[in-house]
Amino acid sequence: TININNVNFASYPNYQVWLAKRYPEQVSFMNNQKQQKPTLTGQRFKTRKRDEKERFDPTQFQESIVQGLNQTGSDLEAVAKFLDASGAKLDYRRYAETLFDILVAGGMLAPGGSISDDLTRTEFCLFTAQEDLETMQAYAQVFNKLIRRYKYLEKGFEEEIKKLLLFLKGFTESERNKLAMLTGILLANGNISAAVIGSLFNENVVKEGVSAAFAVKLFKSWIYERDINAVAVALRKVGMDNRLMELFPANKRSCEHFSKYFTDAGLKELSDFARNQEAIGSRKELQKELQEMMARGDNFKDIIAYVREEMKKTSISEQLMIGIVWSSVMSCVEWNKKEELVCEQSIKHLKQYSPLLKAFTSQGASEIILLVKIQEYCYDNIHFMKAFQKIVVLLYKADVLSEEAILKWYTEAHVAKGKSVFLEQMKKFVEWLKHAEEESESEEEEEN
Repeated sequence: TININNVNFASYPNYQVWLAKRYPEQVSFMNNQKQQKPTLTGQRFKTRKRDEKERFDPTQFQESIVQGLNQTGSDLEAVAKFLDASGAKLDYRRYAETLFDILVAGGMLAPGGSISDDLTRTEFCLFTAQEDLETMQAYAQVFNKLIRRYKYLEKGFEEEIKKLLLFLKGFTESERNKLAMLTGILLANGNISAAVIGSLFNENVVKEGVSAAFAVKLFKSWIYERDINAVAVALRKVGMDNRLMELFPANKRSCEHFSKYFTDAGLKELSDFARNQEAIGSRKELQKELQEMMARGDNFKDIIAYVREEMKKTSISEQLMIGIVWSSVMSCVEWNKKEELVCEQSIKHLKQYSPLLKAFTSQGASEIILLVKIQEYCYDNIHFMKAFQKIVVLLYKADVLSEEAILKWYTEAHVAKGKSVFLEQMKKFVEWLKHAEEESESEEEEEN
């Protein structure tokens, strides 16, 4: 007799079917007794305490900062030390905007630039400080030390300045002047990029003249700390060098208005910079149009007439124009990469365009500029190194270059790029020119 309650079916798989047939009632009863209890599907995870998100509440943070600033008062050295020490206890990363709002305006700023009256505020901030460059320099040092100590604040600080520039209409004139001087100093020190100036192009601050007036103070402090060349480099780096006209409403965006406004404000160097940028922009547009005319195959008569008209409009000298024409001529063709073929290709190409070059080399100075441009081009494009002498000879025969200009270039007017190589190439031709000149002079003496 088998007691099926003591049988391990897993150990005797061959008996399972037999037992089920022989003792169906007992096996059925046993299976019912061993049914598993129902369980809930899915898994339950316990959230770690460190992963729980803390609710964003800047009130306590603000109270701590305001209390510390009230204790340090107007002593900016003490303020810098307090901010340095507080970074270890307070969450600067989370409440960066609140921190900078308090340091600049004394409290948290609402949209538009106003301070909420129901929140804690301090009277020891940038906006309540004295309105002079020395004080603003001291405040700039406070921000500089804070950002150097806590590098992660760098991006947030730049965003804060952009926001403040959008809120300019909500500030008083004195507050705007202080912020402008501080911004200029921060730009000079490299604490922020010139990209922040983009906020000044917002229509709301442009239309009432707020942007232009702010820019005067900003650029004065920036240039005072550095110089116009450093300012120009910073503006070009972020593409702001060609956008300064946007400081004025659309109906006043002219170089004449810009120049007069900033010259009258004592910023002639900025006016000159803007004029130079406009001239560069005009030359780029002219070169682009010139290249398009060449690509279309327009006749030289029409091209020359167009260029001369543009020279009158933009006051471009022939010396500048020959450089533009040369660049356009050399960029309107795809050059062969092989040195032995590019020489022949360049001679054929320049022979075709020599009438165009001739039209803008009526002065000796223009010829010298063209020779220098050829020298620089052949040096910068290594496949043309051996073509220099052949190009010069071709243009001499086409009456584009005179022997006087070539001799002057050879003796004193050449530049350093490839000097030894090109002078050596030109040596025999220059000797021939000198000999021809001597023969011409002797013939004239004989006739006399």
